[in-house]
Amino acid sequence: MIVTRPRAQAQAWVQALLDSGVDAQALPLIDITPAPDPLPVQQAWSELPGLAFVMFVSANAVEHFFALRPAGASWPAGLRAGSTGQGTTAALRVCGVPDHAIVRPAPGQTSESESLWAQISHEPWQGQRVLVVRGEEGRHWLAQKFQAAGAAVVFLVAYQRHPPHLDAASEALLAQALAAPRGHVWLFSSSEAVGHLGALAPNADWAHSQAMATHTRIAQAARALGFTQVTVVEPSVQAVAAWVAQGAQGAAP
Repeated sequence: MIVTRPRAQAQAWVQALLDSGVDAQALPLIDITPAPDPLPVQQAWSELPGLAFVMFVSANAVEHFFALRPAGASWPAGLRAGSTGQGTTAALRVCGVPDHAIVRPAPGQTSESESLWAQISHEPWQGQRVLVVRGEEGRHWLAQKFQAAGAAVVFLVAYQRHPPHLDAASEALLAQALAAPRGHVWLFSSSEAVGHLGALAPNADWAHSQAMATHTRIAQAARALGFTQVTVVEPSVQAVAAWVAQGAQGAAP
């Protein structure tokens, strides 16, 4: 299993997969750096008490937002934080946001913006202020839902995403995967990562490679790159490990 998440998340995923009995290695396909200007993030902390909701698009958004927390600042009582995935929820907990203040998809629902919106769409958003913490760009679907419901939405850039700079180990792993495509399974959690892989190996034939994607949009990007064997799986270590175990059982005589 090749985990393509940004380095910090990839390392945690690899260890968790190894602990679950899955042979996994990291090949980060997105590099993450802090926002070029920390002042907007620091200022946003002073404005939190006047907000109705703060949407964090990823664990990276959480980590970089809290990394610039001014001395003495704390998460305001009653302010809710939105999360679409387990990694983001875990990051919010680590940073001290109370569990009851974290809004996420209902149990059994997929980890995505649509499932999160289903939890809060019935609320009166007219005139409310919503902050979306993200990278330079991102999907606007949820922000548009807030705006259509009458909320004032502000975007805050807390980090930057870049194409990866592969170290020697990553270059070797990529070469191995290209040489033995049937012996590796790529785990994609971002369409951007799929695009970066295509740029790293522009002449590669992915027809015999296998991929897992944590969303249908990501699966579509993998198929567009040339992957013909693509499985959509819930973005959790447990779901990935269960899929691997099922495959091993199916291969048993």
